[in-house]
Amino acid sequence: MAIIVNLDVMMAKRKMSLNELSEKVDLTLSNLSILKTGKAKAIRFSTLEAICKVLECQPGDILEFTHES
Repeated sequence: MAIIVNLDVMMAKRKMSLNELSEKVDLTLSNLSILKTGKAKAIRFSTLEAICKVLECQPGDILEFTHES
């Protein structure tokens, strides 16, 4: 996939666990885990907004585009 999810990097920078983020964003652990591992096919803007608010970051800090070869 050409989109890389850096959620784990931002969580580490903010010293936040998946459980803590799950509670603050009001998203299930399994859904957050799917997003974190890059297996998600889509993300709602409302979810991305909530994650960015909690982690105090920009969407570009979490999502990265790369060219596949």
